[in-house]
Amino acid sequence: MRPTVHDIADKAGVSLATVDRVLNGRPGVRGVTRARVEAAIAALGYVRDVAAANLAKSRVYPLVFILPEGDNPFMRGLEAEVRRAGRHSAAERTRLSVVTVPAFDAAALAAAIDAAIAEAVSGIAAVAVDAPEVWAAIGRARQAGIPFVTLVSDLEGSGRDHFVGVDNIAAGRTAGSLMGRFLGSRQGPVAVLAGSMRVRDHGERLEGFLAAMSAMPAARAILPVLEGQDDPDLSFSLIADCLASVPDLAGIYSLGAGNRGLIAALAAHGGRDICVIAHELTADTRAALETGIIDVVLNQDAGHEVRSAIRVLRAKADGLPVIAAQERIRLDIFIKDNLPAGPDEDEQPGKGGN
Repeated sequence: MRPTVHDIADKAGVSLATVDRVLNGRPGVRGVTRARVEAAIAALGYVRDVAAANLAKSRVYPLVFILPEGDNPFMRGLEAEVRRAGRHSAAERTRLSVVTVPAFDAAALAAAIDAAIAEAVSGIAAVAVDAPEVWAAIGRARQAGIPFVTLVSDLEGSGRDHFVGVDNIAAGRTAGSLMGRFLGSRQGPVAVLAGSMRVRDHGERLEGFLAAMSAMPAARAILPVLEGQDDPDLSFSLIADCLASVPDLAGIYSLGAGNRGLIAALAAHGGRDICVIAHELTADTRAALETGIIDVVLNQDAGHEVRSAIRVLRAKADGLPVIAAQERIRLDIFIKDNLPAGPDEDEQPGKGGN
């Protein structure tokens, strides 16, 4: 049987109130008495159940998610998942809020982090931009004792507590391997459409993609990266220009969220047999898979990521360990033939029970 606070009080010869003061670091206990209580704790092997203690105190955890604003279906899906979780958060003693900032704007992201620190929240989850001001803001959160989770795009080495998202280098390698196999001996270069190389996930996906493509038996030219800022109009323009200027284009890898513009440009051009691999299963990419405009979609589960971030931030706030296997985010590969049921069929893609 696990030792209790009653056991500590009996062994130390003190009251339960004194044990509570020592456990919670409150004043009003003489040094010799505190030492006696601490010796009893050590002798009994007492491990405090922080979660139970917080439940008894009715502690509520305010958690903030900082997400990019704009026309990015995946980010809007993440936001919807946070708001969905927020409707049930009272029962789990959390209070969830969403703050949106301009996409790829490091200064705005740093300011939002500082605002959350000023509000003394219990945890912050953010889609990170790789910039010095963001690293510095994460450092300030750490100094304030506020757990910080990077979401979707990581900043390893920044002092963040945990990353919630897929292995983006592996995702890029998967895209490169599929692209090489789909194209086979077919000639022609491959274009890459990114959002911005200022976010680590896009850089890591590109790194993995190039490594896999370079390992293919036949060498293939990879065109300079097109940065569409995850904006459908800019992405449309960049892809339309590429299609017009590269008549032997063999493939396109869209590693960001400019897929609406990409799909529109391909549909407008028409008739070209181009292998297209994209990320995130949205209404647009699903329709493009069904019509054959896109060949493969690599997907991550937005719902699992939000639930994982909440669990991690709660655990960090309580000083409890994170269960790594539970928080591992899976990369799903979809082609036309294995699409899951859509929202109008009473099932949403990627809404597992993780």
